[in-house]
Amino acid sequence: MCGIIGVLTDRPAAPLMLDALKRLEYRGYDSAGIATLVNGGLDRRRAAGKIAALEAVLDAHPLAGVSGIGHTRWATHGPPTEANAHPHVAGRVAVVHNGIIENHAALKEVLIAEGVRFDSATDTEVVAHLLDRAIAAGRRPEEAMAAVMPRLRGAFAFVVLIEGEEDLLLAARRASPLAIGLGEGEAFVGSDATAMAPLTRRIIYLEDGDWAVVRRTGTSVFQEDGAPVKRPERVSSISGALIGKGNYRHFMEKEIHDQPEAIAHTLHAVIDPGTGTSTLPSPLDAPNVSKITVLAAGTSYYAGLTARYWFESLAGVPCEVELASEFRDRDAVLPKDGVAIAVSQSGESLDTLMALRHAKALGQKVLALVNVPESTIAREADGVLLTRAGPEFGVASTKAFTAQLTAFCALAVALGEVRGHLPAARVTALREALAALPARAGEVLHDDDRFHPIAQELSRARDVLYLGRGLSYPIALEGALKLKEITYIHAEGYAAGEMKHGPIALIDEHVPVVIVAPSDGWFEKTASNMAEVRARGGRVILLTDPDGAARLGEGADHVVVLPAVDPVVSPILYALPVQILAYLAAVEKGTDADQPRNLAKSVTVE
Repeated sequence: MCGIIGVLTDRPAAPLMLDALKRLEYRGYDSAGIATLVNGGLDRRRAAGKIAALEAVLDAHPLAGVSGIGHTRWATHGPPTEANAHPHVAGRVAVVHNGIIENHAALKEVLIAEGVRFDSATDTEVVAHLLDRAIAAGRRPEEAMAAVMPRLRGAFAFVVLIEGEEDLLLAARRASPLAIGLGEGEAFVGSDATAMAPLTRRIIYLEDGDWAVVRRTGTSVFQEDGAPVKRPERVSSISGALIGKGNYRHFMEKEIHDQPEAIAHTLHAVIDPGTGTSTLPSPLDAPNVSKITVLAAGTSYYAGLTARYWFESLAGVPCEVELASEFRDRDAVLPKDGVAIAVSQSGESLDTLMALRHAKALGQKVLALVNVPESTIAREADGVLLTRAGPEFGVASTKAFTAQLTAFCALAVALGEVRGHLPAARVTALREALAALPARAGEVLHDDDRFHPIAQELSRARDVLYLGRGLSYPIALEGALKLKEITYIHAEGYAAGEMKHGPIALIDEHVPVVIVAPSDGWFEKTASNMAEVRARGGRVILLTDPDGAARLGEGADHVVVLPAVDPVVSPILYALPVQILAYLAAVEKGTDADQPRNLAKSVTVE
């Protein structure tokens, strides 16, 4: 959510920052802008909408300078207009900012009383005015930063460019991620290493509460109380190549088709491909794990709901799944020997980060299940399991979700083996079923023409229901979320047994009902629910395997037959058709599948 870049170089800054902002598009945004120092003075260009709009402004009005800051904004305070786009300027100071200044209204009231005039509706502009007034009062820039930081409340990251200071960027973070890149006679600041990958791989990650003075010749980092501190330099593993869509229309389509590889690579994070044995990551390898608490949001939460079935049935370990945004605001009771698993594609989701910290405060050891090794959640956890999906640029998660499911299932099998809950023969069978998934996923993706007529029907619907039982219930939830996210069609996922407790009232001949029903222990009951839908005229779209199609296919309007797999691993495979249907429906409707309105890839505000 939002993206930051800052550069101190001897090259033209605007093209470098524009390229960096393109690399940050995956975070979601609705306006963009950059500012540079030109002959010592601040100059900026901003535009509402996509980066292409900013490029058009720069083509018409080029921006010189070798020092600058840039930003992609996801609107919080104030609509996505040019006036609210970053950078914000007050006097000698320009600021780009992610997150929220929670006490901005009180600070703004004080500033207005002192005669300050505001040009935007954002909370960010408060920071620019506070710093400018401190500098105007005679403080050096770093002294101004030290004075302003304690006055700000909230979760934020910001970078400051100051008129007349060609060799200076000020940077600060509290909860929201921010990193500093080190070059040869150059320096950079970015929301993450992705933004700076073509510029440098030498990265310093600021810790919570840090602020920094960044110059071409070196960086000084300070804690919130002003005490100097050393932060280690790391070498980022992120490639400098800007990832393209290849022959695909959208990143989302490409990433759907990346899933066989993502599943295979993630399996190897848990299961040794040579020996077939598993290694449990710390702290899940503790001998007496009494309970697992999964902390997640959005799609990752649905991965956690699936994992609950696996941890309890395969490993015999009690498991609860918590919405990260709710968890830290209630009095959770967690056991002494419990392990929390914080799940996040980006590793930067603020709700999940705060839930992680709350879990640690409650005495839990924390395992991070993330797709970005340098992320904040990975760095703050006691152990890390990396989902090896590669960068995911589509806002609606696809391959990261199936990678999370794959990691969870492999973990549960390994835990069941270690705890003696699973017989050896069953462990072997499940590992073989997991190992076969990349090939089965490839079969589904190879035959995706059959999804087009179904997607056309979904694209014309006003309401869509998704039903599933047991392990298929979270996939129904995820299918509904995907359709909502990228087509803006109202969709709801339900446990199929709950349909008769209310949702059945919605069903008529205009309501498509997607039923996720592999041939598993829940199949017969799901079949009864399907009959109830048919009796009320609902349009049935059945996702099943060959055996399920033979038994129920005649009662459905559309049948998607998926390869037969062990029911335990079926959620991983059945995630693919619900993604494909949502994507193709979005294409039919003409919505932006990669960057749907109002959404962001990495949600770094609460």
